[in-house]
Amino acid sequence: MKKTIKDYQLENKKVIIRVDFNVPMKEGIITDDTRIKRAIPTIKYAIENGAKVILLSHLGKVKEESDLQKNDLYPVSIRLQELIEKEVFFSNKTRGKELEEKVSSLKKGEILLIQNTRYEDLIGKKESTCNEELAKYWASLGDIFINDAYGTCHRKHASNVGIANYLPSGIGFLVEEEINKIDGILEEDTHPFVVIMGGAKVHDKIKVIKNLIQKCDLLLIGGGMAYTFLAARNYPIGKSILDEESMEFCKEILSTYEEKIILPIDHLVSGSITSDKVSIKRICDTTELDMGFDIGPQTIQLFKEKLSSAKRVIINGPMGCFENPNYQEGTKEIYQYLTDNHIKTLVGGGDSAASVNQLSNPNKFYHISTGGGATLEYLEGTVLPGISVIDEKK
Repeated sequence: MKKTIKDYQLENKKVIIRVDFNVPMKEGIITDDTRIKRAIPTIKYAIENGAKVILLSHLGKVKEESDLQKNDLYPVSIRLQELIEKEVFFSNKTRGKELEEKVSSLKKGEILLIQNTRYEDLIGKKESTCNEELAKYWASLGDIFINDAYGTCHRKHASNVGIANYLPSGIGFLVEEEINKIDGILEEDTHPFVVIMGGAKVHDKIKVIKNLIQKCDLLLIGGGMAYTFLAARNYPIGKSILDEESMEFCKEILSTYEEKIILPIDHLVSGSITSDKVSIKRICDTTELDMGFDIGPQTIQLFKEKLSSAKRVIINGPMGCFENPNYQEGTKEIYQYLTDNHIKTLVGGGDSAASVNQLSNPNKFYHISTGGGATLEYLEGTVLPGISVIDEKK
């Protein structure tokens, strides 16, 4: 087991906490502060136990000078200050004398947020390539390192894996919860165990499917990725999304696990995503001009029947283009069924989490992951570098 923040004496220690403040912003205004809120329990624990807290986070991607201003973390420091009801100091520099002076002047119980770690990507991608010199420098600012940025645990960056190589390390409450919840539902010995997969490309989820198909009793496939499976079974898919490079995989997995895999039998189609002319068609009646954007009512009913006795469910990816009101029903209905019937459900991050927040009540699910890519890799059975580097309990 990995060490956690609770395994360390924090009194008067400079504790570097890697958080995930990669929040959506529009013209300098934060449009969703969920990730800031999720980091607060770990930050509060540290300051309540006498730590001098130094926060590191990335925001967006920094490839050129123009990216610096739009990915400035200063607005996040203001919002964090409001949420935590305590002054948050801010360093506009990611290294150098100004930063070092702010770190050295920190008193116990105080918080310093350092500017976007990806500012260091502008020249030489030092953050994203886990530059050793940068990692050593950041590590020199603190006494203990805590990783609470689950959304970046699948990345080997200077601000997570790098620092952890040079300081005593542990995980925060958010990362601990993610690991415990995902391991909990995967290792639980209750059946039927149903996996629901959606989203666009099959290629992105091949390893997840390979791993989970061996463990689950049923795999329900919706969303854009269903069309590659349907095409592999020689159904007409019209202009619907097709992941040609994954066709052979789909044919092979369908042949090996034919009884486990359930595909849509009808869908909502149109000529384009912007058209309001929407039709419900059986899959077999799809024409060459049709483009599918959501599962249809018969498929919704079929999926509900398959879920009726489920004891645990993992769902990753929406059933349709839920951002468009015309194509929300499939995803919404499945979420409603899962929550109404109190089926233990883990929701993957990314688009899955976004669709739950928009179409359902997040509090009714067993767990909604904060990490899209990290959760996908975890479900693949991959060891996440941001977690594997953390010190083990003895």
